[in-house]
Parts: sequence; C-alpha cells; structure tokens
Amino acid sequence: MVTVKMLKPYYVKTEEKYVRIILAYQYFSVMINKKVYQFIPVESNEIRINRRTKMVENTDAVFAFQNGKDIINVPMSKLISIPDFLQQLHSIAETYYHTEAGLSKTDQEKAMHLLIHELERDNIKRLIDMALDARDEAMFHSLTELL
Repeated sequence: MVTVKMLKPYYVKTEEKYVRIILAYQYFSVMINKKVYQFIPVESNEIRINRRTKMVENTDAVFAFQNGKDIINVPMSKLISIPDFLQQLHSIAETYYHTEAGLSKTDQEKAMHLLIHELERDNIKRLIDMALDARDEAMFHSLTELL
C-alpha cells in the first residue's frame, strides 16, 4: 500500500491553462510496505493541473522513488487514487485556480458597465409604460428616443 509521507513543491509555475507543480529530491516521499521512499526525478518531475477543472492532466506520468538501491516506479494514476495525495496537491495549487472572483479589474468594470446599462434600459421601459398609462404622448416620444 502506498501512502504519502511528504509532498512539497520545489516550485510552482502557473500558465494560462495549467498549474505546474515541479518536484525535486527530498520534497516528495512515500511509504511503501512500511519503508520510506524518496522521489528521484528519473522519468517525470512535474504534476500538471488544469486551473479551471482542478483535475490532474498528466495522468500518464510515472514517478520514481528510491530507498537505498531499491527503485520503485509509481504511475500518476495510482497516486491520484490516494485521497491524502489529492488533498495535499489541491492545498498546494488552490491559490492558483481560476475562480469567478479572480476576474481581472477590466473584466469586472466591463461587467459592471453592462449591468448598469441593462438597468437603465429597464428603467426607461418602465417610464414608457407609465407615459402610456398617463397618455402623455410627448413623454412617450422623448423616452422612446433614448432606446
């Protein structure tokens, strides 16, 4: 049985679509059959997570771990089946995920401007309805020009 003893990134690199967690010696270790195995960057050395879906993308990666002269290869598909591994992985990457609150300042301003414009149009339509109810033809014509 494989359990995660320690998982710390060597560094985290963010891209538009992915969070890349780069691993190095002494930053990642697992327990296999009551023995501690240290990560060695022989085959794969990164975990790539989609910033929107929060899913591990490189499930075909294979990580090598060493205890003395004994080397064991563990595929990513086996690691992501360990709840503790996923929990630690997401705690590392969560600050880099895309969220609705993570909109840029200009996107927020655009959304606010669009909302205000829609509210103003709805208000003009209500005023047109009031002008029609009051049979105020001059007010009706001046308000319809605003649309």
